[in-house]
Amino acid sequence: MLFLYIILGFAGMEVISYIVHRYIFHGLLWKIHKTHHEASHGIFEWNDLFSLFFAGTAMFLIIQGADQAFMDPGFGIGVGITIYGILYFIIHDLFTHRRFLPFSSDNRLMRLIRRAHQRHHQTTDQDGHEPYGLFLFPYSKFQNDSKKKEQV
Repeated sequence: MLFLYIILGFAGMEVISYIVHRYIFHGLLWKIHKTHHEASHGIFEWNDLFSLFFAGTAMFLIIQGADQAFMDPGFGIGVGITIYGILYFIIHDLFTHRRFLPFSSDNRLMRLIRRAHQRHHQTTDQDGHEPYGLFLFPYSKFQNDSKKKEQV
């Protein structure tokens, strides 16, 4: 059952991330999120505050459910959110935006996610571009783009 809650936490985080990113970060909280769409001026940006919120939520759920870790839904969901956050940090911050400890990879899936996210960053206006999620987007749309780029 724990594994199911972990999957639920991970998948739920992608859905919540999409909704929050699209309608709140690019809406009410645009002044904070805008720092992520502008040229970086330091190691941290105001947008990093959102990561602290999600990490705090995951920590709260894990701590609350720690006494019954294998039975408590909150514990599993918190672990799923944590796994999502780790992958987000690796793929989004380190690989895509080359922050902190940047690295390169020939992994096709990671390159595809990077291309999709770069499409999102083609504008610095509040409306933005799809995709707003990190993992859920029309992969085939960006695979075609990659074939064109690789042929050039």
